[in-house]
Amino acid sequence: MLIKNLFDYILALILLIFLVGLIILLITISSIDTNQFGLFTQNRVGKNGRIFKIYKIRSMKGSQTSSITTKEHNITPFGQFLRDYKLDELPQLFNIIKGEMSFVGPRPDVIGYADKLEGKDRIILSVKPGITGPAQLKYRNEDDILSKVEDPIKYNDEVLWTDKVKINVDYVMNLSFTNDLNYIIKTIYSK
Repeated sequence: MLIKNLFDYILALILLIFLVGLIILLITISSIDTNQFGLFTQNRVGKNGRIFKIYKIRSMKGSQTSSITTKEHNITPFGQFLRDYKLDELPQLFNIIKGEMSFVGPRPDVIGYADKLEGKDRIILSVKPGITGPAQLKYRNEDDILSKVEDPIKYNDEVLWTDKVKINVDYVMNLSFTNDLNYIIKTIYSK
């Protein structure tokens, strides 16, 4: 874990040095595009069930909650571009620097999911949440999947969430720095 934490901190610091200008530019464009401040924060469940504020670049007009509960038409064209290329997640480099997140791990969920885990599934909360990981790779097109079902919340809760829990439990049980590097590489080359 020491190697993972050191890797996360050093890589996030290096990336921020090169990307801080881009992040500021994207926040500015998002502010103009959505008529709201372009940096979006939301409470998420982190390691050991601690609540923290995740940083993202705003991609929707109006109240931005979870992609499960918002309609596609609230996402602006620029916001969709940010989401398609995961640029909306660049500010999470600050979450990594603060020690709240990792590059690889279970995705941090909104309150009402990970904080409700029981039994052996709570092992997911023993690691920092990540920007990417095996569940994120499998469901990288989650917005598309949810947009095609009649009841997105029910489908998420009964199908996607339960599968993600299984995937994330397996990730934590087989945690290794080599696996993390593989997930980072797969993320870079996936679309």
